[in-house]
Amino acid sequence: MPRFTRLAGLAVGFSLFLAVSAQADPVSYWNGVTASAVNVGRAGPPGLLDIALVQAAVHDAVQVIEGQFQPYHYSDPTRRGVGSPAAAVAAAAHRVLVKLYPSQQGALDTLYNQYLIDNGLLLNPALAIGEDAAESLYANHYRPALPVIPFFGNTEVGQWRSAVAMGFQHLAISKPFTLNRIDQFRPPPPPPMESMQYTREYDEVKLLGRASAHPNANTDVARFWSGNFVFQWEEALRQISDAQSLPIGDAARLFALVNLAAADAAMAVWDSKLFYNFWRPSTAIQQGDHDGIDRTAGDAGWTPLLANPPYPDYLSGANGLTGAFTGALRIYFGTDTMSFSVKNPSPLVIDQERDFTTFSQAAQEVVEARILLGIHFRSADEEARRLGERVAHWTFQKFLKPVPGGHN
Repeated sequence: MPRFTRLAGLAVGFSLFLAVSAQADPVSYWNGVTASAVNVGRAGPPGLLDIALVQAAVHDAVQVIEGQFQPYHYSDPTRRGVGSPAAAVAAAAHRVLVKLYPSQQGALDTLYNQYLIDNGLLLNPALAIGEDAAESLYANHYRPALPVIPFFGNTEVGQWRSAVAMGFQHLAISKPFTLNRIDQFRPPPPPPMESMQYTREYDEVKLLGRASAHPNANTDVARFWSGNFVFQWEEALRQISDAQSLPIGDAARLFALVNLAAADAAMAVWDSKLFYNFWRPSTAIQQGDHDGIDRTAGDAGWTPLLANPPYPDYLSGANGLTGAFTGALRIYFGTDTMSFSVKNPSPLVIDQERDFTTFSQAAQEVVEARILLGIHFRSADEEARRLGERVAHWTFQKFLKPVPGGHN
């Protein structure tokens, strides 16, 4: 096993809460670098688009050499078998990140150069392959933050409204990586407010998600799932990939498929948020005596455990992302059963590493946690999870498929 440089201490300016393992394979190592750079450069759901771009470039660079799986975009059959796939991974990731975040180039160059020295890759011919794949992917598939007319919602019953413009609104009009169109899997509307389902979900979040109802036995679970979801799930993906000792080409494909699905799920979630513009539980409960529904008892002083993010309820971004990650991993490994953990080092969290034995366990816990936080109705969580899973299934069915006769 080649020696890898630890990320912590080298990436000056990166907001790290986890160091990349010195034993990580090249794909995992550079995913750790990518997640850290994105956490500084474009944190939150938009960062998923940048990670997808990096991982697609990494996959394509490796497949130029190995030829096992279809490329996402870039290919060059004349360079099959040329150089080290590890060099191609490093060069592709580094070049995309420098183009995405030029202000971080100094830290990225330090990591890159040290990595090449430590692994004897300074003059490897596959560096040029990685750079060419990166340039091609960036030129053809970069998703910038498109300009939007700020949206503040409206004050009609059932509608989200805010003094602050909707966050990450550009995701709702961005071009997907794998979907035919951003609304391809748009879910049905939220439950009608006159329905018993809406009343049940209203009463549930009113009881469980109120700030004054905490702390209780579920508070730590709720707070655990109120952190940086992108960073959390990328770390879990690295952990799972490393534990399975995947060959470099298989790992590159896995990371690309998962992140392409996650990016498209994020865009699809924001499309639904903007399209339906459904109000958050706090507004619904505070206005409960004025919504025209006798069954919904209002409480003007009700507040959620977690302050409302500045965008509508339906769908849940956290559950769309989780559904994409867990759905993609379930498809890739052909099973729901997997031992892994997810981490959150926040000082507000007591149990900072939660263990799971199935992907479904983690996905369901996120559904429940967002209700406990008081920021989502159950339908927003469950439909988001289903959306993420559908996007993952589509991505696996249509992209990066094995090449007949492909070889290592």
